[in-house]
Amino acid sequence: MIGTGLLTASAAQADTLDPHLQATPRTAAEAARVASVTAPTADFATAEPFEANPGGAGSVRRRADREAFSLPQANLTFEQQSEFLLGNGLFEKLWVAAPASTIASDGLGPVFNTRSCQSCHIKDGRGHAPDGPDDTADSLVVRLGNRLHGGDGGYAERGPDPIYGRQLSDRSVPGIPAEGRVVVTWEPQEPIPLPGGKVVTLRAPVWSIEAPGYGPFHVATVASPRVAPQMIGLGLIEAIPAADILAHADPDDADGDGISGRPNMVMAPEYGMRMLGRFGVRATTPTLRQQAADAFANDIGIASPLRPDPWGECMATQTACRTAPHGKDAAQDGFELSGDGLDLVTFYSATLAVPKRNAVDDPQVLRGKELFHDAACTTCHVPKFVTARLPDRPEHSFQLIWPYSDFLVHDMGPGLADDLPAGQATGAEWRTPPLWGLGLVQQISPEAGFLHDGRARTLEEAILWHGGEGQAARDRYATMPPVDRDALIAFLESL
Repeated sequence: MIGTGLLTASAAQADTLDPHLQATPRTAAEAARVASVTAPTADFATAEPFEANPGGAGSVRRRADREAFSLPQANLTFEQQSEFLLGNGLFEKLWVAAPASTIASDGLGPVFNTRSCQSCHIKDGRGHAPDGPDDTADSLVVRLGNRLHGGDGGYAERGPDPIYGRQLSDRSVPGIPAEGRVVVTWEPQEPIPLPGGKVVTLRAPVWSIEAPGYGPFHVATVASPRVAPQMIGLGLIEAIPAADILAHADPDDADGDGISGRPNMVMAPEYGMRMLGRFGVRATTPTLRQQAADAFANDIGIASPLRPDPWGECMATQTACRTAPHGKDAAQDGFELSGDGLDLVTFYSATLAVPKRNAVDDPQVLRGKELFHDAACTTCHVPKFVTARLPDRPEHSFQLIWPYSDFLVHDMGPGLADDLPAGQATGAEWRTPPLWGLGLVQQISPEAGFLHDGRARTLEEAILWHGGEGQAARDRYATMPPVDRDALIAFLESL
């Protein structure tokens, strides 16, 4: 571990680690209190205090419909609820090509993946992979990287494809060629027998890109499809002190447990420095505002203060795209999305509530929780954190939260590797995804899958795909009797 000394970092250190937070440093008494409430439990007879409220004071009732991830935090003021609704309107807005009479909505593309944020993050939940070659990839993006072109200051990240950039855009405005169409076929894997007679057959995706619009892809370019993640609890994740996340890192496996979680320190253009990556499948984005700006630019082709180019992901060789009409306008501060608009979407993303847990005192759920701990799943899926004291963000301030993630990157083995490093993360390392809301994912979108590319159709398949640092926990699950496997899945579905 990096060391618990970071948990009581000085104000100067905190400012260095978290320039996006106006945090009040913890006192020694507060640090001790935080250490006590976030310590691992050894009592599985009853639920822990406040365990039913994974999103702290902002947790909302658990709905049984498709709106379960679309509610504002319960602790927002009336004014903040209005701001949330305005952000929701921008999140759902369908953008149109420029020039248009609606200057507040034009600027789409010229190449893009979707016309709105909501189109990918279906009901603020997870996207899904295509079923096969004839299905569309509406909630999936394809990241690109080329080992021979560019880099990032000595870090492992590949440069962009020389023609297609860092992301494939499968749609375009009239008169501009799209970049191509992603196609998948599914290959069944070797059947996995489990105790009790059950047999599970995983499926592996085989991806290809058809109809490239600007010539063949470079031979050294690698493609990595990813489905859109769910949106809940993001502001709480952003509010965790970086020092508390770094305290779980063990890059050299000093404790010999086979788990080597590493932080991905990435460049934050807004602050001109490297910061802890918290968001994205490889923890490549440090703040929600940057994430929103990147998504507008890469996925929709919308220029904002943090990503001012109106052509989004078009490369210099795509001259028709670079010279197409854009939607920049003085009414939008000279962008296609103003700074105020970007802030509204960021606030919306930051305040989507985490639903309350289900059946936390159910004996089967408690047994599954104990098995989850016994299998050392909590080494990566860390149950609890306490957010920083934030006078300017009371809705996220000093909250005990239960995300079940360490927000570090881990080597998950060759079965999930995609050979597309990002920042300090290798092509086999993935950020531990938060597990809160897991049991509601397919209630909101029945087609949604799990893991970075949606290959896992069930939670059991997601567990069985674990390799590398997750191999031991996966093998522990694969040797459990049916009653224990059912209990562990019941615990995950209660989250």
